[in-house]
Amino acid sequence: MSNYKIILSGGGTGGHIYPAIAIANELKSRFPDAEFLFVGASDRMEMEKVPQAGYAIEGLWISGLQRKLTLKNVMFPFKLIASLLKSRKIINTFKPDVAIGTGGFASGPLLKVASSKGIPSLIQEQNSYPGITNKLLGKKVNTICVAYEGLEKYFPKEKIKLTGNPIRKDLLDVEYKHIQGKDEFKLIHSKHTLLILGGSLGAGRINELIESKLDYFESLNVQLIWQCGKLYYQHYKKYNQLDHVQVHAFLNTMDMAYAASDIIISRAGASSVSELCVVGKPVIFIPSPNVAEDHQTKNAKAIADKNAAVLIKESDLEVQFDNAFSELLNSKEKRDELSTHIKALALVNATKDIADEVEKLLKQ
Repeated sequence: MSNYKIILSGGGTGGHIYPAIAIANELKSRFPDAEFLFVGASDRMEMEKVPQAGYAIEGLWISGLQRKLTLKNVMFPFKLIASLLKSRKIINTFKPDVAIGTGGFASGPLLKVASSKGIPSLIQEQNSYPGITNKLLGKKVNTICVAYEGLEKYFPKEKIKLTGNPIRKDLLDVEYKHIQGKDEFKLIHSKHTLLILGGSLGAGRINELIESKLDYFESLNVQLIWQCGKLYYQHYKKYNQLDHVQVHAFLNTMDMAYAASDIIISRAGASSVSELCVVGKPVIFIPSPNVAEDHQTKNAKAIADKNAAVLIKESDLEVQFDNAFSELLNSKEKRDELSTHIKALALVNATKDIADEVEKLLKQ
């Protein structure tokens, strides 16, 4: 039987949506007759991204708990009850053979209902420190696919599978595209290239740092591919007139940007970290301090502790950035060391390995 019914839920940010789509694509290639349904939060980006990828999606009226007392928090219990009722209705109508959650608000109610109805369930935890939703679900689901070691602290050990985070296939061979990448961005081959990534919306503090260092980078003969995010593009696009700077709202050919770069500055969201391990370039992580449970600092620290990246907190940028950057730039040995170590952490078969776990549940 390959006309399985597979339900997936994850969203709120790209870091939860893209893994879910990658898993769906892999399962679709194995079971072309399977039927897929996504469930997301009705006002978040998955409502646009999932249909673009060719899948049907249902929305739930759900949002996360804010850290301070707000109207949203007062509404939370009502939203949760409404989402549980709608999830039950969706599951009774669709009758899935398996349920998959990749984190984010909507996956909580859906996976809770699925697992309580005895539907085989799997969650994929992208971070080194699980969010509240997945911690609660861990007790109920059959399988937990993780991207970091040491998560027995949060989940039942016998359910854990170390698979890594799903990543885009075009990143697997970037090391052979260095020349092609530099040509694509019309860069000077003899100069070092710094790639700056602030996530799809951009990172305010990283952008401020880069703006303040433009003369410094020029003095070091470094050229920049600066992805400042769509929220900030109008403000920073004026720097495109400088010879050594290219400002982009977002990058469509991510593999080429990675390939062209010699050093990367990035946030430390889970999917970015997984991609950067596969790409294997020297990285300076500047984690966002404004995310739930300080996930990004923990993700970056898990890499930096293995001497596989440089970690600078936003609060330490003034003091540490110039030294850290010039040391990397001036020492090929240091760059090579970080590259070798970060590449060793890459789990390149994550999508396949997660799909294998889903297949086991389907065939139980």
